[in-house]
Amino acid sequence: METKGSIPLRGEPDIVLCRQTVRKLSQELKFSLVDQTKMITAASELSRNTVVYGGGGHMRWEIQPQGLRTALRLWFEDQGPGIPDIERALTDGWTSGKGMGIGLSGSKRLVNEFAIETAVGAGTSVMIARWK
Repeated sequence: METKGSIPLRGEPDIVLCRQTVRKLSQELKFSLVDQTKMITAASELSRNTVVYGGGGHMRWEIQPQGLRTALRLWFEDQGPGIPDIERALTDGWTSGKGMGIGLSGSKRLVNEFAIETAVGAGTSVMIARWK
């Protein structure tokens, strides 16, 4: 099993590939069906944000063992416009576009770890992880 990799996120086919990749990795790590679904859903939301709002970027992934546990850690990175008000962007129901406003806040609830770095004019990086 590969322990790290990266895929581009430039359009809808890449979003589909992202979901497929996260499904495969979470299955290989023997995540429960519920945990697989949570990771795939979060990855789908964040990859779409990367493409739609960030103008494209990439997803990096890494499998990180730590003692008896293992994390599947994903980074979604773009060089887009950044998020001017991160607190507001993490509020349920808020959207900067035509979405339902569940992307960032919903993704945060679906994972064990969530971190975001953003700067206006310099892009956004979101890290999520789920432990097995």
